[in-house]
Amino acid sequence: MIHTFGNAGSLVMNAMTWYDHETESIWSQPWGRAIEGEYKGVQLNLLPFQLTTWERWKEAYPHTLVMINDLDRMSESRRQGFQADFVIGLVLVEESKAYYYTDVEKLGVVNDTLANTPIMVWAADEIYQAYLRQIDGQTLTFSFNGEELIDKETGSRWDPALGLALSGPLEGKSLKPVPSLSSYDWAWKDFYPESDFYKP
Repeated sequence: MIHTFGNAGSLVMNAMTWYDHETESIWSQPWGRAIEGEYKGVQLNLLPFQLTTWERWKEAYPHTLVMINDLDRMSESRRQGFQADFVIGLVLVEESKAYYYTDVEKLGVVNDTLANTPIMVWAADEIYQAYLRQIDGQTLTFSFNGEELIDKETGSRWDPALGLALSGPLEGKSLKPVPSLSSYDWAWKDFYPESDFYKP
């Protein structure tokens, strides 16, 4: 069944809540889980997404249509860059881990493991992505040269924003994105108190 969601207009643990029009159940935005009503305990599937700048998005997808509310107030609330307490949060199976954006951007790329799964987190120029770092059963180890990702195992070169191999033995292959959440560290700790935090 397809559901329609709206802003419930209240906060739980300082985070937004939604309601579905069909049952009026209340859902937690960070968890993607119903916390009250008929659907209480039901978990939505988190989809991968790309956090990027509007300029980069328009360059890649020039025909994009976007809906903007309160356009006249956007300049007042816009914040440049990521704050020091901003994290990239990952949840796989029942394990969670957070990566400070500033740490990942400084390193360029982090090769890590979460829930016994090889993953990679990349960040640069106010955008980030997280991927599974396996192709056809082979685990890859990545470095970042400021423009492209390069895997140690085959020397293939990858577009970091798309996870696509541009040249080398793996040309044309693509990495599978890992669902992620953007959050402040204090909020992440509230909703995922057992989470690990990556330490460079």
